[in-house]
Formats: sequence, structure tokens, C-alpha cells
Amino acid sequence: MKALVTGGAGFIGSHLVERLLARGDDVWVVDNFTAGKRSNLAPFAGSHLEVVEADIRDASQVRDVAAGCEVIFHEAAIVSVPYSVEHPQETHDVNIQGTLNVLEAARHAKVRRLIFATSAAVYGDAPGLPKHEGMVPTPISPYGVEKLAGEYYLGVFARLYGVETVALRYFNVFGPRQDPSSAYSGVISIFADRARRGEPVTIFGDGHACRDFVYVEDVVQANLLAAETVGVSGRVFNVARGERTTLNDLAAMIGRVAGCDLVVKHEAVRSGDIAESVADISRARADLAYTPRVGVEDGLRRLLA
Repeated sequence: MKALVTGGAGFIGSHLVERLLARGDDVWVVDNFTAGKRSNLAPFAGSHLEVVEADIRDASQVRDVAAGCEVIFHEAAIVSVPYSVEHPQETHDVNIQGTLNVLEAARHAKVRRLIFATSAAVYGDAPGLPKHEGMVPTPISPYGVEKLAGEYYLGVFARLYGVETVALRYFNVFGPRQDPSSAYSGVISIFADRARRGEPVTIFGDGHACRDFVYVEDVVQANLLAAETVGVSGRVFNVARGERTTLNDLAAMIGRVAGCDLVVKHEAVRSGDIAESVADISRARADLAYTPRVGVEDGLRRLLA
């Protein structure tokens, strides 16, 4: 199979590329290397991997690369909520127009299926836990709005043009290759890096905010299942562990795994941050046969190793 991974040099994208190559697929990557790193793909260089430096905002380049692909995994995005609050026009152009460009490329190339990396940010501050796909989205950041717009576009393309689409709502993904110095990095990569350095960590708020952390291998598993499962086109699935971890609990867990006393500093809550985010993953379990295998503490051990 020939697969295209947009944002394939990034954190999640590079893990997806690694798994696709390991099973013998031909893989093309589109990345502008704003957040992605060539070093993430260097270990996998070979005849079955083609890397194209391009931006998904360039529709013609995306269309050229998509030619002949069977499946597209659309991972490319600006994923920082705070950055979207400060730069809504730029994130709109990448996350909405860029996604439309990828969908148009899929339509013209007659791609069998497109898998879209969307986000739990679409739920915003909708009341009730756990978050399930039947809830009315109420995003509270430009990033959340942009991902929701992408989901709607996928649904329309599935209905109007026959492009099979699946949207995966990622919760808090963590694992190796997540750059702690990047504006796009998650809280775990930052905390783990500080623990290694013996530096304090900052929690925005009182630390009782909770997240649903999912290891990157499980996210890759969800993508591969979404690409192959019959009868799921046009649908949306949560991708998480379905477990609640507060930020205070996380800091204590990282300190325990790292063998250090992690010092925590508290600051005011940031604009756009969500207080509680825990997923109901029953739909993905039932319809994709998705089963998260790596627990948070086990994932932390792998990351810190």
C-alpha cells in the first residue's frame, strides 16, 4: 500500500511512519519542518520512504504528492491552543484551509480513505464527563474551532464525493520524540524534561484539572484500525485511555518514576485551557476494536528511559 502522512516528521506522524514502514508499506511524507524534525525520520530512511518538504497550505504540492496514494493520514497542524489564541489567522490557514487542501487532493487522487487527526479540544467546556462523541461540541479556543471545522469538512466530503473519511479525536498524547522545548509539546514531555534536569514544573491552576493521557503507540494503533475497518466512513472516534489523571497526580507520578522530588509551582490558568477532559472510548472499542495497551505509568517509564 502507498500511504501519505502529512506532518510525518512530527511527534505522532513519525511513529505512524515507522509502523507503516515496518509492515512493508510505501510511505510518502509531507512536512514543512516547522515543528517536525528530519531526525525523527532519519532512522527509517530507505527506498520505501519518500520525504517531500512542502506546506499543506500549498494545494498544488499536496495534490502532486497524493497522486497514487491509497490512504492519507492527515497529521499536519498547528496544535498549540495558546498559539491559536495569539495567532488565530495563521492557525486557521493551516488547520482549516490546509485540511481542505488535503481533502481536495484526496478527492482528485481517488484516495480510498483519509484519516484525520482531530482533538478533544472540540468538546471545550461542555458539561459532563466522560466526553463522548454524541455530545454537542463547544470549543473555547480557535484551535478547537479549527479541528471541529475539519471534522465537518470530512463528513461533507464523505457524503458528497465518496471519499471515505474517519476523524480521530486525540486526547493528551505522549511518548518519545515529543519535543519539550516546542510550543506544541504536551505537559508530560515538559514535566519529564524538567524532572531529568532537576528543575521545577509549572502547573496552571490548582492542579486539580484532569486529563486523559494516551501513549503514542496506542494512537498509531487507532490510526491503522481506522484505515482498514469496514463501515466506519464519515464517523468520529475518541482516542484515549478512558482514564482520569489530575495534573497534581501526574507530577507525583513523574517524580516517582524519575526517582526525584519534583517541585511544583502554580500559576494562573491560561486562556483556552480546559479544566476537565476524560474520554468515553466505548465507540472506538466496539467499532474499531481499539484497545489501549500502554498505561500512563508504563508509558512514563518508556519515555524517561
